[in-house]
Amino acid sequence: MSTNPDPVRMLRGLRLPQWLLPVHWPQTDSGPAWADLLIDSEGQVVRLQPHGSPSGAPDMGRCWDVQGALALPGLVDAHTHIDKTFTLPRMRNVTPGLLGAIEAMMVDRAQWTPNDIHQRASRAMEWSYRSGVTRLRTHCDWWEPDQVPVAWQVLRDLAEAWRGRMRLERVSLIPLPLFADRHAAHELARTVARSGPDTLLGGFVHSTHWNPGALRHLLEAAAQHGLDVDLHVDEELQVEAQGLLTTARLAQEMGFAGRIVCGHTCALSVQDERTAQATLDAVAQAPITLVTLPVTNLLLQDAQTARTPRTRGITLVKEARSRGIPVLMASDNVQDPFCPMGSYDPLEAMTIGLPAAQLTQAFDRWTDSLCRADWLDRAPSPPLAPGEPADLVIFVDADHWGFPSRTQQRVVLRRGRLCHGSPPAPWYQPSGALAP
Repeated sequence: MSTNPDPVRMLRGLRLPQWLLPVHWPQTDSGPAWADLLIDSEGQVVRLQPHGSPSGAPDMGRCWDVQGALALPGLVDAHTHIDKTFTLPRMRNVTPGLLGAIEAMMVDRAQWTPNDIHQRASRAMEWSYRSGVTRLRTHCDWWEPDQVPVAWQVLRDLAEAWRGRMRLERVSLIPLPLFADRHAAHELARTVARSGPDTLLGGFVHSTHWNPGALRHLLEAAAQHGLDVDLHVDEELQVEAQGLLTTARLAQEMGFAGRIVCGHTCALSVQDERTAQATLDAVAQAPITLVTLPVTNLLLQDAQTARTPRTRGITLVKEARSRGIPVLMASDNVQDPFCPMGSYDPLEAMTIGLPAAQLTQAFDRWTDSLCRADWLDRAPSPPLAPGEPADLVIFVDADHWGFPSRTQQRVVLRRGRLCHGSPPAPWYQPSGALAP
């Protein structure tokens, strides 16, 4: 890994996505004009300006002229499972589909130790870091009502070890029936809230154990203990699934003050148009962010042995976006019984999700689904705003027409400092050569 202790003080000629730029940014025939980014000595953004504008500080320090290279703010991987990761090589004969993967995972969990989890999860963190991720959210299996999982503390230790380099958040992935008793729900929330920073209350909401009262208890307990919520919701192709709709209605009824993230929501793709649209209308009125997981859901939904799937399970991302609902894409499972592939690079999720959902102009219109950490927060703070860290991923070979193709070669900056990749020699400019 390449490192440099001195921050780059100006990046010239960046091609940034249109969603990141002010409304009246200059346009060219090929899209938004290039941008220059000024960075202070602490690695924080000073300002973003059209390419070629006077810098106002010609002697401020080192400059890179990236000559139109595509760039994104630091990436967000909003839904992963690093407690499960890299377990697939020790498993055999996993039954296709979600329930078969759960069964295989339950068997494997019996042999988990703190050292085993730490080794596997650390590998995931390293892969994610090299990809340019600045914030990683992981769910942690929590199946016993009165016992904290062995992985929970391991993940807290990893969060502390990585603090300052990458933010690791932990979500307690608890089956919905464990919230059926109100007192038990509050005990679970209290345990999560007391277990350290960057923790969220989570649940697995599925029609096989549907209980609207338990979902109410989960949200009430989260509100009482000041926790945001992150749910696996309707990860299935049953038209009667109503977890997402009920979550939205309960959040509105309660006036839930935090943020609720709903991952998967595959059932929307098989429900009739009127039902699906009504559900999204309710979601748009609630503090809900959707996370779509195209890699895993394409593999798990409608999965049968020796039969090509007919229904793919991608949630209604276009319809959600048209209503102003925040939508993120994430890696989900990596090399475990739920998904044999993966690399902890959110761009891989986009590469697969783009044709699956038939998304167009991916760089300018959809890369916010990889970068908007503020869509996970109570207090939004958009990327690359003045005072925010100068965290960027610059793509050496990609162009905006074919994006996300050719994005493997990248240069990663954190607080303006090179932490991964090899910048081409023509990018470097002499110190003080900042005037256009």
